[in-house]
Amino acid sequence: MDNSGFKILLVDDEPDVLEFLSYNLRREGFETILAGSGKMALQILRQEKVDMIILDLMMPEMDGMETCAEIRKLPLASESLIIFLTARGEDYTQIAAFEAGADDFVAKPVKPRVLISRIKALLRRKKMDAQGEVIQASNLTIDKERYTITVDGREITLPRKEFELISLLASKPDRVFTREEIFAQVWGNDVIVGERTIDVHIRKIREKLNIPNIKTVKGIGYKFENTPTKP
Repeated sequence: MDNSGFKILLVDDEPDVLEFLSYNLRREGFETILAGSGKMALQILRQEKVDMIILDLMMPEMDGMETCAEIRKLPLASESLIIFLTARGEDYTQIAAFEAGADDFVAKPVKPRVLISRIKALLRRKKMDAQGEVIQASNLTIDKERYTITVDGREITLPRKEFELISLLASKPDRVFTREEIFAQVWGNDVIVGERTIDVHIRKIREKLNIPNIKTVKGIGYKFENTPTKP
């Protein structure tokens, strides 16, 4: 895989960590930009587009969670992949981070091979998603190239994981997706997330889309009904 031209923004308040990560990523052919704080990262992203952001969770002044939420508001960073670096593994931290717009986690201390493996896995999934496919299900239209959803004429933009989750369910209406399938296809087999992560994302999607099509199949998973039954 040719990584040349693929630009990664590294954000961490520890200079040694930045240099270590940058060295290993440049060896793989990636281009890197370094930022020592969340505020510095936002300044860079207002002017420059990057393919991926690797963001430390625990930083002074503006932590990774807050930085991630602000990044997702920037037009140039709307399609950038975000990986959190964290020593924390609590479920609530992961759920909050995914809601803020993160795509994956890598634990500290970072092992270069693990990080590079996660980066390549995300790139493969993004490439598969960006095939210009349009999904039409019930009154829902999903444009996977533009990352937009249209419901009854309303265009709605969702965070990446919410978008991928509803896209998966709507891709095969009336088929039940198990929780294990959803985890594997939306988060990847090598990503460890909490049990409540899917439930939280489904709740958010229901609130934002305001449609009755997303059904819970107790003890199994979820499905998208083309012609939803009454509750």
